[in-house]
Amino acid sequence: MKRALSVFLVLPLLITGTVSVLCSSCGQGNSEKFISEGIIDYSAEVVDKSHPMAGLAPSSMSMYFKENMYCSEMSTMGMFNSKFVANPNTKTFTTMIKILNEKNACIEGEKEIKADQEGKKLTFEETKETKVIAGYKCKKVIATSVSDPTDKFSVYYTDEFDLKNTNYSTPYESLKGLVMQFRLEKFGMEMEFTAKSVKKEDVPDATFELPGFYKIVTKKEMDEFFKFIQ
Repeated sequence: MKRALSVFLVLPLLITGTVSVLCSSCGQGNSEKFISEGIIDYSAEVVDKSHPMAGLAPSSMSMYFKENMYCSEMSTMGMFNSKFVANPNTKTFTTMIKILNEKNACIEGEKEIKADQEGKKLTFEETKETKVIAGYKCKKVIATSVSDPTDKFSVYYTDEFDLKNTNYSTPYESLKGLVMQFRLEKFGMEMEFTAKSVKKEDVPDATFELPGFYKIVTKKEMDEFFKFIQ
């Protein structure tokens, strides 16, 4: 009788323990997706192939993220390298451009960032469509340019990251998730980016720092530099 009672007492505990382990395993599997540090590799394509700088456009972009800071890097044949650091913590956006021996950097504060985004405003129309991109479930919105309502395109974003201020200093800042397929103006031309892979990885702090060998220039000087190379 005592043995029977002990079985009845232990059995529920065993079941509860088993369920807890299973639930814990499921949770751990999901937590691997909701990462807060790593690298996203995007494909990159020029929207207007007739643009004078289309030949210099990179075919890919790597975005590093850590502690809600974001650094995007692109390169063309090792000759034209660009790096963009968005730091919501300091409310700054840093552009670093390296062409051969020419190395220029521009640091924009909150006021400059807002002014720069003024002419790039977008409105978003939510849809019920979703798509899996690089293993992440993404929601689709239709983006429309405020300055040109005829300019419409699809954007996909996901909330399956443990990140804040995911689209800081971009026209997508109002979206509640990280953009995985989107368009953005870089080097004076519009490009479309689509995430190809996501890697959970330790990112060095130096990734988000400005090396001392860059020459600091103003936003106007950086814009003039782009016009000159076109």
